[in-house]
Amino acid sequence: ACVLTLVVFGMDVFDALCHTFATLATGGFSTKNASIAFYQSPAIQWTLIVFMFIAGASFTLHYLAFKNRRPGIYLRDPEFKFYAGIVLVATLITALGLKMAAATAGWEETLRSACFQIVSILTTTGFATADYDKWPAMAAGMVFLAMFVGGCAGSTGGNIKPGRYLILFQGALAELRRVLHPRAVIPLRMGKRALTDNLLTNVMLFFFLYILFLALGILVLAILGIDILSSVTACATCLGNIGPGFGLVGPTQTFAPLPDLAKYVLSLLMLVGRLEIYPILVLFLPEYWRD
Repeated sequence: ACVLTLVVFGMDVFDALCHTFATLATGGFSTKNASIAFYQSPAIQWTLIVFMFIAGASFTLHYLAFKNRRPGIYLRDPEFKFYAGIVLVATLITALGLKMAAATAGWEETLRSACFQIVSILTTTGFATADYDKWPAMAAGMVFLAMFVGGCAGSTGGNIKPGRYLILFQGALAELRRVLHPRAVIPLRMGKRALTDNLLTNVMLFFFLYILFLALGILVLAILGIDILSSVTACATCLGNIGPGFGLVGPTQTFAPLPDLAKYVLSLLMLVGRLEIYPILVLFLPEYWRD
């Protein structure tokens, strides 16, 4: 569907195939140096927005909706609703920031530019249609925050994922209630699913380890003399498997000028982030070697 739509809107078959693979896999590589901005086509950009959003949702939901012919199943999934809500709110705030700074022309262009970059970064696809590094602070700030979300569990996207944030929110809310009612038994649920203490602990440790790897990466890059904005976003974009960051690694730049050691560190962060941390750390346990 993505290939056919892109061909209809003006891409040749080869480019349509390549961009479809990069979109549905949330990989983000383009056959053009200017990425999607090369085509100057609103229709192509809206097409890719839709399919990036689809790729960032759970493919289990896609399968169930297709198998049972019940699209309403999406609205009953808490993670999908949270994911869609983040995309909507972040897009509106980014568009408002662009409009207030008169950084774009009409409302359609503003919404399209904001929506494309938010969906691209949030789903860890990494396509670009604008140099958001030069956007006003309000809009650029939303793009930066989108670098810490990711696609849903069961999607092709990486990063922390909306479902983990929901579980953390539930755990934090339950802990606040326990402060008021120390003897209360407060069950944790996400939709119809009961959340166990082991699951909550697993998610909390994952979040801690994610921030720890991010902080260590930033420290190494800063020691190598890379400015703090570039260090933070380079580590965030690699650990989250996104692609572009800000500063030296912005959407119109590459990682080529970085020192060799920085590239090794960022390569490790990409591997750790894509495997979601635990499988890499398990390799260093002596018990694993003996088993």
